[in-house]
Amino acid sequence: MKRNLLTIAFALLTTLSNGQQTTATDSAGSQQAQPPRRFRPVIGELTTSPGVHDPVMAKEGDTYYVFHTGAGIWSSKDMITWKRERPVFDSSNTPTWLKGAGFSRPGYWAPDIFFHNGQWLLYYSNSAFGKNTSAIGVATNKTLNPSSPDYKWVDQGKIVQTYPGKTNYNAIDPAVIYDDKTKSPWMTYGSFWHGMQLVKLSRDGLRLADPNDSIKLNTVSSRMTDPSAPNPPSNGVHPADAGGNAIEAPFLFKKGKYYYLFVSFDYCCSGVKSDYKIAVGRSTKIQGPYLDKNGVDMARGGGTIIREGDKKEFYAVGHNSAYTFNKIDYLVYHGYSVAENAASKLVIETMEWDKNGWPVVGKRITPKPAGK
Repeated sequence: MKRNLLTIAFALLTTLSNGQQTTATDSAGSQQAQPPRRFRPVIGELTTSPGVHDPVMAKEGDTYYVFHTGAGIWSSKDMITWKRERPVFDSSNTPTWLKGAGFSRPGYWAPDIFFHNGQWLLYYSNSAFGKNTSAIGVATNKTLNPSSPDYKWVDQGKIVQTYPGKTNYNAIDPAVIYDDKTKSPWMTYGSFWHGMQLVKLSRDGLRLADPNDSIKLNTVSSRMTDPSAPNPPSNGVHPADAGGNAIEAPFLFKKGKYYYLFVSFDYCCSGVKSDYKIAVGRSTKIQGPYLDKNGVDMARGGGTIIREGDKKEFYAVGHNSAYTFNKIDYLVYHGYSVAENAASKLVIETMEWDKNGWPVVGKRITPKPAGK
């Protein structure tokens, strides 16, 4: 949640309306997102099919937690039945730096949750619709257990911001990983424009290691085969400012000697017309280059697709994250359910590995959406 910024608006709407999408059709017949409407979630509700967009997951004690676009949190003991928890931010604790900055609210988009130096770090993004007027911030908490007396989200402010006409990338969809070699966390992020960026963070994970990295291009994945070429034009349906470099939602995962870079190709949030899909490349160094199965650099159009819609269960799938819990690897993402009119649903599957060390989808964990 973790994009083209008009489609982000749709992602936020999907979350706030608990999975029920609202669209209007213009004279050309294309789907356009309506402005987000206020929605009060039912705290404590239980479901086996939570409506989420851009899910990331963490485990503390015997409980799993899923964070997603819209500031929402779900908890579960078994990855099957999920309970809605209080949101991270509400009207009483919205980060002050977001106010008056030209961003869209409520909530946040496409978070990442990361445990580091004895505390949880929640990276989140916000943006203006249709532009790369965007920023990524971070909040901290000693625990994810809302029943604990230590439970309190404390915003630590902005990490990086992008501006139309000044930065040819987009500061949304953050994902953070710790690198044992550099003893520092690294953050990859981005949506459309020039592609996925990679920056080194300070040792505490709260700031850029080098403030000048906020104005540098360090692209690790793009659909553009020529990095020096101008941004490709929009497809005519989505905002012109975002262009047509349809890639977003990066996520880094370490397995053995490789860092695996997952990204999402093409378009989310367009109902039954969505064609989102998950691709991957790998590198022995966190800074890349990340190569796909054919040896093509992801910074020059590479990426091996490992999961896409089948038009039977999901029209499209994407914005994934990946984890190891209890020595089992998992792939977590959202899918646009065929059975539920393209509502965005949480999907968790085990992640297996072929003989050459490439990820493949294994056993499905979350139940399939109910049929009509």
